[in-house]
Amino acid sequence: MTPAEFAKPFRVSDGRKFRLKDHDPAGTLHIKAKQRAQQLLAKGITQLSELQEKLYANGHWALLLIFQAMDAAGKDGAIKHVMSGVNPQGCEVYSFKAPSEAELSHDFMWRTSRCLPERGRIGIFNRSYYEEVLVVRVRKELLARQRLAKELVTKDIWNERFEDINAFERYLTRNGVVIRKFFLNISKQEQRKRFLSRLEEPSKRWKFEMGDVRDREYWDDYMEAYEEMIRHTASPHAPWYVVPADKKWFTRVVVAAAIIDAVEGLELEFPKLSAVKLKEQKAARAALLGDGALRVE
Repeated sequence: MTPAEFAKPFRVSDGRKFRLKDHDPAGTLHIKAKQRAQQLLAKGITQLSELQEKLYANGHWALLLIFQAMDAAGKDGAIKHVMSGVNPQGCEVYSFKAPSEAELSHDFMWRTSRCLPERGRIGIFNRSYYEEVLVVRVRKELLARQRLAKELVTKDIWNERFEDINAFERYLTRNGVVIRKFFLNISKQEQRKRFLSRLEEPSKRWKFEMGDVRDREYWDDYMEAYEEMIRHTASPHAPWYVVPADKKWFTRVVVAAAIIDAVEGLELEFPKLSAVKLKEQKAARAALLGDGALRVE
């Protein structure tokens, strides 16, 4: 099975009929053994390393990977494991926490726009501008902090933000930024288990925050917000992948497959050298082999 075929069941390119209830957080397709998934991931990491080298050498495209999820869904782990074989010089990860006062003084996409990847590189957003139609939508007091004129905060504000996001992603795509978005779909029961694990294991306690538990009180509201987000912002050029997250080992394989598919679709090749460059390299090779003076005719 190719990466495209493997990732296809989780890809949402047209969100109009999307329903979150149709996606099983515990699904693993035909893969039932963790060991098999780890083998597939190892192969995928090797492929990604090779593809990233071509992306960097080619220099015409950038790759933007966006990760959204409820807390404890495994965003950090997915990024860490899937991208473990990629050259750090060609990849940057940004984690967007609660906005600062300075960030609140700007438009809602300002802080993420500053971190977009340049051509030849991979940019990873651990949370993103999508927080503005998720947590800000669920927790109304956060919208009040954004210093918007009251006439701008209408009943249509979320649809307006969806429109702005779609236009922004269309703009990025037309400028050579390949966008892939991942919603790690964890169940409420599995999240509870992971929170308890954080409390019980000393090495994980630093991850725990009381706010994470408080957000569980809004679970249904968050699920509705995620569904609306995907329905309104999934597109062929910037698809969402709704990835089962109850089994971390399966999550990582799906993410890797989707990224490989995206980069393979560019059909990248290493740059071809001009006749002048080839002549220069021929002269350099002769000089190195003969350990003599460099002569280019």
